[in-house]
Amino acid sequence: MKLLNHATAYLAGLLLVVISAWAALFYFNMLDEIYDSMDDGLENQKILVIQKAAQDSTVLAQRSFEAGYFRVKEIPFTLAIHRKDTYQDTLMYMQNEKDFEPVRMLTTVFRHHEKYYELRVITSMVEEDDLIEDLLYSLLWLYLGLVASILVLNNLLLKRIWKPFYHVLQRLQQFRLEDAKPVPVQKTNIEEFQLLNQTVEKLLQQNVAAYQNQKAFIENASHELQTPLAISLNKLELLAESQPLQEEQLLQIGVVMENLERLTRLNKSLLLLSKIENRQFGQEEEVSMRALLQKTLDDFSDQIAFKDIRVELEAPDEVTLQLNPDLAAMLVMNLLKNAIVHNAKGGYLRIQLSKAALSIENEGKTHPLPADRVFNRFYKEEASASSTGLGLSIVKAICDLYDFTIDYTYRQGHVFTVRF
Repeated sequence: MKLLNHATAYLAGLLLVVISAWAALFYFNMLDEIYDSMDDGLENQKILVIQKAAQDSTVLAQRSFEAGYFRVKEIPFTLAIHRKDTYQDTLMYMQNEKDFEPVRMLTTVFRHHEKYYELRVITSMVEEDDLIEDLLYSLLWLYLGLVASILVLNNLLLKRIWKPFYHVLQRLQQFRLEDAKPVPVQKTNIEEFQLLNQTVEKLLQQNVAAYQNQKAFIENASHELQTPLAISLNKLELLAESQPLQEEQLLQIGVVMENLERLTRLNKSLLLLSKIENRQFGQEEEVSMRALLQKTLDDFSDQIAFKDIRVELEAPDEVTLQLNPDLAAMLVMNLLKNAIVHNAKGGYLRIQLSKAALSIENEGKTHPLPADRVFNRFYKEEASASSTGLGLSIVKAICDLYDFTIDYTYRQGHVFTVRF
């Protein structure tokens, strides 16, 4: 949900609560005013009837409301002495409505020529259910009008006010460390947006500088480390071939060369990981995953034949992905190499490729690997001088680079699944 819509939703909910509370207060205040007005009218009608009865005795003979808005009934003094003016709501049959309608009635007592009379005066009143219904509809239209006004205000005025903020968001979405280009900042008079622009600009400059330094370090390290390692290996090879050495000395030279070769592989793998995480593989093209899988299997054909592994390749559809071809090759190679190296003698290798995912299953250890650590750097199930423990870490880095997901499961075999 967008920020403006989020704010509108909260404001609409707040308005609903406020208007509902205001409606309740307004309703009871309005009823109080209506009753007060009707009671004042009844009081005035009472005075007029009493005055008229003093002048015209026929008024005292009106025993029912059918002839008017009041009725008079003589009562004994014992009842009259305890009576007070009372106001009450009641129902009365109305000829025009052909139904009982609510009325307000005043009951009082007055004396005329030493006799006491009960006087009841009525006046029609607003039906509360009709009043509530009219008030509800009025408030509903008011609420809808306010919400509509807020929506219009958000889309016309507030969106314009928040334009610098959205400009910063768009700038951050389009920003790439490997291709950092200056983007003009939208001018604004709002202090918070000015501070946001300055902070983002400073942060981007620091990230670009850190990226450039790290890139330079990787390039320098690649040269400064690989060259001495290669020279050392060459000198050891020459030493082993040029002089008649004892068997023990040759074994020691072999151990040193093996460690140097492992260090060379480790250095290359770490540099590769850094390049992947820093997005230094920019060129992308359409890569046929089925062809890449077949080519990689052909490259590993000797190892597959040596371990007598049964290969099952299921790729009914042509799957092409927009990837850097070198990274695509590394992804497939590391997954297949892992499945072959850790496979059992005479085991199986099952590969399933679809437009949604690539799944590689192999037979190996009869127990599952720790899924939370299998993609960690330098994780190895058992110590091995030939393994750097970075193969699956490189696979995970490539998947993260292209927003793929990779997971590991065990179901009578080890399954690695890359979902595109």
